[in-house]
Amino acid sequence: MEGRRGTNLPRVADFNQAVILDAVRHAPDGLSRVELAELTGLSAQAVSNITRRLLDRELITEAGTLPAGRGKPRTLLQLHPTGHFAIGVHVDPTVTTVALLDLVGDVVASVRTLPASAASPPELVAAITQAAAGLVASTGVDAGRVLGLGIAAPGPFDPGTGVVLEPPLLPDWSRVGLRELLQEATGYPVVLHKDAAAAALAERWRGAATALTDFVFVYLGTGLGAGLVTGGELLGGSTNNAGEIGHLIVDADGPACRCGQRGCVGVACMPRTLVAQAADAGLLPRPAPGAGDREIDEHLTALCETAASRPILERSASRLARGAATISNLLDVRAVVFGGPIWDRVAGVFLPILRDTLLTTTEARHVHPVAALGSSLGPDVGAIGAGCLVLEHSFSTRPSTLLLEPRDDQVAAAT
Repeated sequence: MEGRRGTNLPRVADFNQAVILDAVRHAPDGLSRVELAELTGLSAQAVSNITRRLLDRELITEAGTLPAGRGKPRTLLQLHPTGHFAIGVHVDPTVTTVALLDLVGDVVASVRTLPASAASPPELVAAITQAAAGLVASTGVDAGRVLGLGIAAPGPFDPGTGVVLEPPLLPDWSRVGLRELLQEATGYPVVLHKDAAAAALAERWRGAATALTDFVFVYLGTGLGAGLVTGGELLGGSTNNAGEIGHLIVDADGPACRCGQRGCVGVACMPRTLVAQAADAGLLPRPAPGAGDREIDEHLTALCETAASRPILERSASRLARGAATISNLLDVRAVVFGGPIWDRVAGVFLPILRDTLLTTTEARHVHPVAALGSSLGPDVGAIGAGCLVLEHSFSTRPSTLLLEPRDDQVAAAT
């Protein structure tokens, strides 16, 4: 098993700690100190010192022993699930989900609150703060054990300032400093990333892609986006806004898009488009002019439950499949994972079409199959991913992500 290599220089102790945590995380059955030294290249003394600190901080725990021939059995080390926690928040026009995750990324509890399309930024921040505090209190978790709060939100955003810029589907959200607002309101360190990227991270931690190092997550919600994972790492681009796939043209005769083109994959898969097509066909009542995203979402549920609407869903799936094949060809991934708030409702129609297209049309099929997988995390994948952002920052071996500062009470507890 190939792992991250550490260094024995004292000045990078935080990096070495992350190396050990990352190695333990990727070994759910546990690793001994001897195995950690072999895997990371750190000396036995360095591993012993680091694991002692991690045990004291309840980031890892001793979990049984491993026979070692005639010698003393080796003690196995695993993550301590309830040693620390993370809060994940998914902000979507139709739903805002707040989840409390344990240290291995499992959901302890979750709750839904105001959707972003029905609340001003200050109202939503207040609702999220209340929901997060309620989860911590109701589960009996010590707030001092919460590492931080992650936000999965529609892009684009400024990664330096944590400002959500001009999300197309939230016209009233212009240059909202969401990261700073939530940090001030909750007192937790806050990490912000795009919803599709966060969802990809969730699948990498706990979902359908735990065994994959190269895949794409296609997020289907009020809008469409992609989270890109190459070499086991999120591909963020120069400003962490990579994954805007909505304007890939997949059908020259497709529906008109706000960009002025026709047949963009984003508009072809939007719930609002599908509902309008069903209304045009007389299969659903036409939504009132100016109908909000929540009302459209309710119509989408009715559409998916109407057998006569199947051709509309099949056409949308075929268009999405063309877009997914193009992305797969570009990145040479082994799988495309599909999920998001609407996925469970359309999966029965979409997945067979997506699988067939990726298996039969991608260029890489001559070398390896490209699998189409459905998310195993359900509609809360964005919130789970947001919590995993916090865990990723805590575990990451990349110096650029060692930025999540502990709260004062956490520093005091650790020293």
